[in-house]
Amino acid sequence: MDFKLTSQYKPTGDQPQAIEQLVNGINDGLPAQTLLGVTGSGKTFTMANVIQQVKRPTLILSHNKTLAAQLYSEFKQFFPENSVQYFVSYYDYYQPEAYIPSVDKYIEKDLMINDEIERLRLATTSALLSGRRDVVVVSSVSCLFGMGNPEDFNASVIDIHRGQKIARNAFLRRLTESLYSRNEIELASGTFRVKGDTVDIRLAYEDIILRVVFWGDEIESISTLHPIDNVALGTHDQFKIYPANLFVTSKERQASALAQMELDLGEQVEAFRREAREVEARRLYERTTYDIEMIREVGHCPGIENYSRYFDGRDRGMRPFCLLDYFPDDYLTIIDESHVTVPQIRAMFGGDLSRKVNLVDYGFRLTSALDNRPLRFEEFEKLSGQTIYVSATPADYELEKSEGVVVEQVIRPTGLLDPIIKVQPSEHQIDHLLEQVEMRHERGERVLVTTLTKRMAEELNDYMQKLNIKSAYIHSDVDTLDRIKILDDLRAGVYDVLIGVNLLREGLDLPEVSLVAILDADKEGFLRSHRSLTQTVGRAARNLNGMVIMYADKITDSMRLTIEETERRRKMQLAYNEANGITPQAIVKARNKIVGLDKEVVEDIKAPRLSKGATKQQPAAASPYYDEFSTRVDIAAEPVIAYMNASELQRAITRLRADMLKAAKDMEFMEAARLRDEILQMEDKIRSINEKETNSK
Repeated sequence: MDFKLTSQYKPTGDQPQAIEQLVNGINDGLPAQTLLGVTGSGKTFTMANVIQQVKRPTLILSHNKTLAAQLYSEFKQFFPENSVQYFVSYYDYYQPEAYIPSVDKYIEKDLMINDEIERLRLATTSALLSGRRDVVVVSSVSCLFGMGNPEDFNASVIDIHRGQKIARNAFLRRLTESLYSRNEIELASGTFRVKGDTVDIRLAYEDIILRVVFWGDEIESISTLHPIDNVALGTHDQFKIYPANLFVTSKERQASALAQMELDLGEQVEAFRREAREVEARRLYERTTYDIEMIREVGHCPGIENYSRYFDGRDRGMRPFCLLDYFPDDYLTIIDESHVTVPQIRAMFGGDLSRKVNLVDYGFRLTSALDNRPLRFEEFEKLSGQTIYVSATPADYELEKSEGVVVEQVIRPTGLLDPIIKVQPSEHQIDHLLEQVEMRHERGERVLVTTLTKRMAEELNDYMQKLNIKSAYIHSDVDTLDRIKILDDLRAGVYDVLIGVNLLREGLDLPEVSLVAILDADKEGFLRSHRSLTQTVGRAARNLNGMVIMYADKITDSMRLTIEETERRRKMQLAYNEANGITPQAIVKARNKIVGLDKEVVEDIKAPRLSKGATKQQPAAASPYYDEFSTRVDIAAEPVIAYMNASELQRAITRLRADMLKAAKDMEFMEAARLRDEILQMEDKIRSINEKETNSK
């Protein structure tokens, strides 16, 4: 079916011309285009309109899970009748396997898989292989990591229809070959149960039960049921059952894979022995032999992904299969925040390789581990379809690939203008800034201040607090959940000023902020480059009184480019407003929407931390649903665990592990990761205590 866009809004401002240019470019076969859209101009709505008109399966790439989830939610609302899928890493937390030769330390892989995200990943591949054309996949860069061969996945699809001649036991064997397991006690996702001639299957990729009823060796009926109360949802004449795992293979290929693994193991062990590296040879032989026996007996082993090349039928050095292989040839790629996402894609292969090389060189893994990897950047370029780069500040790469085809979208539907930029001498800059803060405080507005260093941010925060100015700081050392709290408190008026370094750039939606102050704006570098300055200036673009003050003694090239570009956009926006009789309107936005987290999500977060940006005189006040931030004590905080013995620590770990499992089940990724880190810290403390006791004996 075609894409059906559902929205109470219609394209306005320069959205219509942007949509038309992008659609024409795609239809004309242009390999790449760039959508240069300013903050608040409705880039997501433009993307949705383009998808509706070109009628192609679309991959939307985002650089992190949170923004991907926000895009997924928006596109689900735009296309409620179409197939909108979410594909991100299914790890709630992930500690990769590694070896550090300098200290002779092996780090075992530690992970937790989120069952709900695994289901969504399976739903994505199932939708792509179903033949539907109305599919939108919102993904993180996880889509570039290795996964099963799409041909094997497709070959394992079970196609059934009413009246089909097939023995019940033969059908059950087909289910187990597609990695469904029998479970008569609990019908969990990816399992089935049998009662006489009735087979109930809890689909791995959709939250329903499929009931297949046999009459002898014939399928009599096919129906779907609600998984909780078994209420009938509908009947079907035919149905496709997709595999329960992305890594599925045939018995023949498994036997061939094991034989090749044994051959490669012999060669690599012999190579170590020729170099007189007996420790590495013995280590590799024991570890790999154990894995081979596990796969032969139970079908899998820990770290089986390191042998994926054998099961996929790939030659040494061939790229792995990934989600892009599941798309049809004419799919469309949209890269959101491309100035951040593209460098992330480019860096993935190198980071993965540097870790794997040590594992192979020191006998922890076969060389096949090197072929379990993300795509190289040039491989991604070859596989990606026609591409639209979306950014307010596209980098040189996007502009070069687009060959000058840049579609601008600078008019905001609200009529808001880009902020006025003023340059102020750095002498007495703090005194001048304090006057501006007081002025905004009287109007009930907020201020963002960007510094060059974390220390400067903290010291400026201390200075303002001594003057009884309600301020806080935010930088990379502040916990992610604390950042969310601080940002929400800024909007609520708990703080008038927020001081930061590099985090006050992309992704912050703060309509109350009317002033952005950039200290040391003339210190050329990454934090004061043209792209960084433009992103920072955009934080003041959502307020009617938006203004940016750059404190500098000279105007650098980056400052000049930012000022000229902002002024150019303001003139275009003013001209459009005057021509169309538009009066700029302030954005009214509900709180608790920062970085894509709704109030309901924030209420569920159990994060026992005080805000690092809270004032020294009193803890930061908060809304009721943040009470636990200021009332619970972090059990893994250094001052606490320093006085706990091993048994107390173990009891605390048991409690934290239960909390971690619950957070993982509820898809609270950051909370699960935080609890994981606390558990690891406490386990290190236990090891330290045990070592001291051993040494004392």
